[in-house]
This record gives sequence, C-alpha cells and structure tokens, in this order.
Amino acid sequence: MQVHIRKARVIDPGSKYHDKVTDLLIVDGVIQQIAANIKSGAETVIEAKGLCVSTGWVDVFADYHEPGFEHKETISSGLGCAAIGGFTDVLLAPNTQPALSSTSVVQFVLQKGAGNIVDLHPLGSATQNLEGKDIAEMLDMRANGAIAFSDGWKPVQATNLMLKALEYVKAFHGIILQLPVDTALSSGGLMHEGIVSTSLGMAGIPDLAETIMVHRDIELLRYTGSRLHITGVSSADSVALIRKAKAEGLGITCSVTPYHLALTDEALRGYDSIYKVFPPLRTETDRQALIEGVKDGTIDCIATHHRPQDWDAKTREFEYAADGMALQEVAFNVLWEALKDHISIERLVEMMTIIPRDIFALEIPEIKKGNKAVMTIFTTSGTNTLAAGEVHSLSNNNPFINKSLAGKVLGIINHNQIHLNK
Repeated sequence: MQVHIRKARVIDPGSKYHDKVTDLLIVDGVIQQIAANIKSGAETVIEAKGLCVSTGWVDVFADYHEPGFEHKETISSGLGCAAIGGFTDVLLAPNTQPALSSTSVVQFVLQKGAGNIVDLHPLGSATQNLEGKDIAEMLDMRANGAIAFSDGWKPVQATNLMLKALEYVKAFHGIILQLPVDTALSSGGLMHEGIVSTSLGMAGIPDLAETIMVHRDIELLRYTGSRLHITGVSSADSVALIRKAKAEGLGITCSVTPYHLALTDEALRGYDSIYKVFPPLRTETDRQALIEGVKDGTIDCIATHHRPQDWDAKTREFEYAADGMALQEVAFNVLWEALKDHISIERLVEMMTIIPRDIFALEIPEIKKGNKAVMTIFTTSGTNTLAAGEVHSLSNNNPFINKSLAGKVLGIINHNQIHLNK
C-alpha cells in the first residue's frame, strides 16, 4: 500500500513537523517520507483544501451492543462508523448481554474486532454482570485486554462499592470510568428539569442528579488517591466541581459528548425522542459552561456516547423511548460546528488524540519518518452532510442526518490499511 498525502498541515505537538504544511508518503503502513513536493507513483493520492493530518483519534466511550443486541449495532458495523468518523481507537461500553464482566467476554469482543483498521478497547465492568452488588474480577480482565472499568449506562450507585472499585484499581494504576447520574434522583425523569420541561409538562431530571454523584465520587477519589474518569459531564455545576478537584491535584479527568456541546433542552420542544439522551440535554448556560471547560482544559477529551437504537425503541411514546444518539459518523462535524468559534483545531485534535491516549495509556504514535502511520486525515474547510441513505450504522437515531455541518473527515490510516470516505 502506498499513500501520498499532499500539502497537509500536520497537527501533532510531539512532531517536528507540527503546524507545517508538507507532503507525506506512506508505504506499507510506515511513514517513508515527509517533505515538500514529494514525487511518487502512489496508487492513492489525497489532497483537499485545508487538508490536515493528525495522530489517530480516540473515542472514549461508544456502545456497539454486541453480544446480545446485534439488531441495534454489531462490532463490525460500529467499527465502520468509527472509521467514517475518523477514529482509529474506540473504548467499548460494557453493557452487552452477557456483560463485559469476564475474561471470556472480553476476549470474544477483542476477537470480533481483530484485524479491523480501528482498534477496539473493551471497558470491563466494575461490578459483576453490571448488577451493582459485587466487584468484578477487574485484575483478571485487565490482564486479558480490558483498558479500564465502568458499569457504563448503569453507573455504580452504592457508595461502598464505588469505594472498593477505586481501591481495587489503584493497585495496578487502573482507572474507573463513571457516568455521573444518581439513578434515584433521576428516576422517572424524561429530560432536564427546568423551564422547558415545565412548559412541556414532562417530568424533569434535576442538575442535582448529576452533581451529587460528581461530588460523591470526588470525595471517594480524595479518600482513595485513585484515578477516576467522568464521562458525559453535562452541567455547569459539574464542570465547576471537576475544575476545583483538578486544582487540588486529584486524579480526575472527564469527557464531554458532541451533542451536549451542540444542543440544549430547547431541542425537545417538539417532543422528538431522538433528542432523549442520558445524561439529558441541559440549558444554554450549561452548554456555555461546557465550552468554557473545553477552552480552559477542565474537560479533557471527547466521548461520542454512540448509542444506536432500533426504530421501534425510538419511535414509541416519549416516556418509553430509549435514550441515546448514534452519531459517531459525524462526531467531528458536530464538534467543529459547535466549537470552531471558540477553540483552535489544535485544541480539538489534542482532545481527540494526545490527552485520551495519555489518560488510558495508549501509545501516542508521533508523525515521524520511519514510524507506523496511525493517522486521521481531515479538513476544517467546507461542510459535510451525512445523507439518510449513506448512514453506515444499523440504527438511524441521529438528529444530524441530512444536515450540513462544518469540516470533513477524509479517512484514516492504521495497521497498513486505509479507509477513505466518499
């Protein structure tokens, strides 16, 4: 395989070519040459206005539903979505059937993802079978490929179990990933509790359901001296709590979804369940606080929370409709549309490459002659539209289908394979 990338801006702070416009020649998966005006007979030539190349992007949390719910998404279709979206690495949610609670299921998932251009990293469950009763065999799962530990969409509610989980992973410098939701306080809620929920007559989920969990877990983190990653942070108060905890030097990091940066609870005025997510869309004040968190580094990285749902699960009555959006294919476009007036592309790339790789101990492959090519190729120029007939996911619960969004992912290179978008 020979790939010639022409006149691309390199975005890689660890590379001597950072912020330089240059040609790159990749031969058999290795960066053979980086120079101006390379002459080659490569079968694949990539060029575009505003072309950029970076180390491969990482999605910190996505759900592919296999095993158990393959009608929503499979590992194969999910990794296809990731490639289209520009991701070379994906952390997989443990909420399968059976759950990612044992070495055998972890190995099954890894085998299903083997040989793909996108690397799959299973999140082992923190509690046995996601039941929130007993600690799972995390050390055994880690030895067999689990990258971190989480109960995913069923966040650990019992304080004593969360304490034990944090203590358990500290022994091997592991990390617990937690969705910040107190399910007792959020029970029965359908959307963010506020002016919009009141005007619509819908039961609300208060900020407190999130912030009380963030506060609790920070206190447990302070007590244990362990490592904690909060994914799907959505409220201004949560950002403030995490900012303060970071200032104290606690081992806390966090991620935000594209849809929490792009949308608010105003989107629910049409009672459209496609906007029903967990944690819920909140106010414009919260959205702006998230953007500030991105700008000042309080928020570390991006988690798409790609959660495909079949047609029936989303089109039933709002109260019974399933949560989630399946937007991994357009995650970059949604992010850049929401953030392009607030941060540089370098900052966004840092959140999608360097920082998540550092948090979860993934290799950071420098763009350098002689190194293996692990790259995302994209442009911030122009717009991109994901047409309804072009959706790769098995599910269509994506409110950004048929919408023109900023930027475009052109493709990825990894494992001597190349995926190019149309």
